[in-house]
This record gives sequence, structure tokens and C-alpha cells, in this order.
Amino acid sequence: MYFDYLIVGAGLYGAVFAHEANKAGKKCFVIDKRPNIGGNIYTEKIDGIDVHKYGAHIFHTSDKKIWEYINQFAEFNNYINSPVAVYKDEIYNLPFNMNTFAKMWKIKTPDEAKAKIDEQIRDLDIKNPENLEEQALSLVGRDVYEKLIKGYTEKQWGRPCKDLPAFIIKRLPLRFIYDNNYFNDRYQGIPVGGYTKIIEGLLSGVEVKLNEDYVKLLKDGKVEDNDATKPFKITFSDGTQISYGKLLYTGQIDQYFNYLYGHLEYRTVRFETEKLDTDNYQGNAVVNYTEREVPYTRIIEHKWFNFGKDEKGHPIKGTIISREYSSTWTPAAEPYYPVNTEKNNSVYQKYRILAESNNRVIFGGRLGLYKYLDMDKVIAEAIKAAEAELYCEKN
Repeated sequence: MYFDYLIVGAGLYGAVFAHEANKAGKKCFVIDKRPNIGGNIYTEKIDGIDVHKYGAHIFHTSDKKIWEYINQFAEFNNYINSPVAVYKDEIYNLPFNMNTFAKMWKIKTPDEAKAKIDEQIRDLDIKNPENLEEQALSLVGRDVYEKLIKGYTEKQWGRPCKDLPAFIIKRLPLRFIYDNNYFNDRYQGIPVGGYTKIIEGLLSGVEVKLNEDYVKLLKDGKVEDNDATKPFKITFSDGTQISYGKLLYTGQIDQYFNYLYGHLEYRTVRFETEKLDTDNYQGNAVVNYTEREVPYTRIIEHKWFNFGKDEKGHPIKGTIISREYSSTWTPAAEPYYPVNTEKNNSVYQKYRILAESNNRVIFGGRLGLYKYLDMDKVIAEAIKAAEAELYCEKN
């Protein structure tokens, strides 16, 4: 069978591209090495709770067109992301706002909060920040940095803040109002019934094959892609063979090119998920732990993304939590976040130039583009790539 596109990765980017191409009359075949569609936004229904299997995802955007686009595939609730942070025996609201400052310094007004921060910044007298620690201190002062930034950041990056470049934190938003809404975007929520429904809708009418590792098939000689005058061919693990005109690849770009210019760095996340015999473990969907000594970065209590109720509005008994542990990526783990240091970005540019020289392969998603993308940006990038493909073909 012939397909216009083989799409490697059944996550949000691959699914949006497949949907757009399918609408335009193109035949797409989607594969994924995981046993499920959805990539990192996959949600699994367990005891009536939509469990965010690969980490919490809250959809937010200021782009009305993207909001209307995603609402074609799911109804969204009115969840507002309002995480809290635990430091030792203290609890603070995030993002940094007047509730945070009032608790930290026992003050009430924005002027008092600004004066406190300005005083600490002035006393530190940091003129030219040389690392992340100095950059953060010069923006928010010592108290906020020590209690809410330092330990959490070091767990996320796996190294002391003094050893991280200053440009990683270009700014730290300080909100001098009593507002715990983490995002400033106009549109926000969680899809009722979970994110998997969205991917199912996007992939409706598209061929999908799971448990197929493209890189392994490539290494095993199951991919024929050397003759630029003929369609590609791939033979799957069950012996099925298809041919295709172009490849959309959403995996690691350095791995695709067999690490020709060296390895790019990624961070990975390990999850410990457990059911608990209580109806309310922590009182919030997201609780960050900012002490360096606490090994996990945060605990997610999944039921609160839907206000503790199932799709019919009934209260859910019991609860499910996930502890998240950030660590350096190894080939045995899932790469979650690119580490966009100057060194890594320089290496990526070499891969990007190599990728652009091949007009039969498209790279997309966080790993293919080697940059952090929120979900709305993933959708926008995938639509842009699909439109460029279809427009170029018409002309």
C-alpha cells in the first residue's frame, strides 16, 4: 500500500499534521513505539480518574484560532491552574503574587512587597549576573530565590544554580495582585474525558500502528530510503510493508542522524503513581516541593483536574497521585525536555541544516525541533508545517 506520509509519533504534533493532511485528501500512516496514542499528553482512565500518564498537562493559549481548533475534538472544563509550593513546613501560592508575598513577609500591600524585593536586590548589588543564581537573585531577591526557586531549579536541571547559565532565567514574573492563576492566557482548561479523546478525534480516518520503533526498524534494515527517485518502503515487525512519499519524524533529531555531530542533552522525568484510600490527599491538583532535599519536584493529584468528579458529575471515591522525579536523560529513558544551552543549540543548528537539505523528511515536535513547546504552540507548528506542505504541492 502507498501512503503520502509516514508519520513517526502519535503525539499531538503528529496527530495534528495527520489530521490536516487527511482533510486535504492525503493518505497518512502513523506509527508510535509506545502501546498507546497521545504521546506525552496520553491520559489513562483509572477508577474514573483521567490519569496524566506522562506528566500533568493544562491547556492554555491566548490564540483564539487555536482554542477553537482544539475545541472541535473535546469539551473543556473551566480548570484554572493554581499550584502551591511547599518549602519545609511553609506553603506558598504560585506564581509569585501578593498571596505569596503576604505569607512570606507578613505584609499586605503591593508597595510593601515591592519595597521588600527592591531592598533585597539593592543589598545584593549584583551588576552583571554570571550564572542562574545571580540572575535570579538580581530579579527577585534572596527570600523568594532561596525558598521557591533554588531547590526546585536544581532538581529540574540536576546541577547547582551556580553552574547554570544566567540566560536560562531571562525574567521572573512578579504579580503584585492577589491572583493565583498561573497562566495569563485568556483560554484555559482540561478536556473533559482526558486528552486521549482529542488524539482519537485528530486521527479519525488515519491508519495507526502502535508498538513500532522506527529507529529500531531503521537499524534492522527494515527501512528502504536510499533511492531519492523511488518511494520509501518500511517493513513492520509483523511483516507488513508499506511505501510512502515523505516522512514526518517527531523523535530525537540527533538520533535520526545517528549522532553525527554528537548527542544533544535532554531531561527526563520518572513517575511514581499510586492509588490511595482517601478522597483528598493534598487538596490541590499540583503541589511543588521546592526543597532540594525532597527528591521529587512535585506531586500531582489527578482527580482535581476535573474537580474530583467523573464525566457524569459524580464525586470520585479514592484518589491517584503521581510523584515526579527529574533526572538526566539516558538512552533507556524517555526524553522529555531539550536542554537549550548555548552548546546544545549550536549542535542542534548543525542537525537543522542537515535536516533542511533533505526535502523528503520533515522534523517536528519538541524532539524534532529541539525546543520546548507548549501544547498550543505544538498545534500551531504542526498546522504551519502541514499548510507549507500542501501549499507547496499545489504550487
